[in-house]
Amino acid sequence: MSTWDQAHLHAFAAADDLHISPLREDGRTYGTPTWIWSVAVGGELYVRPYNGPASRWYQAAMTQKAGRIRITGAEHEVTFAPADDSVLNAVDDAYRTKYAPSPYVEPMLRSEPRSTTIRIRPAN
Repeated sequence: MSTWDQAHLHAFAAADDLHISPLREDGRTYGTPTWIWSVAVGGELYVRPYNGPASRWYQAAMTQKAGRIRITGAEHEVTFAPADDSVLNAVDDAYRTKYAPSPYVEPMLRSEPRSTTIRIRPAN
């Protein structure tokens, strides 16, 4: 199980440029990069789909379990897994802190996006 090093996590925590590209059904081709919010909590990187389980990128990520992210000017091959329920409150707090001035923060804390929180780890 790979994890992010502290330098990456520190940079990711400050970044607002994460683009996610889960693999397509063929398991080799990456989907169209989608810009999303991300937070770093407890040594892990997390994302949520604004539209909850209806989000296409979310469905692809949960089906394929792998893909690529682009953040802080670099691309990373990654794996996707559902977040453990024990971190959801901390992820909520991280969203509140990082994106505080945005009117979209509260919708990101609704039950559907919250229940579809994804943990992203490096693939290697």
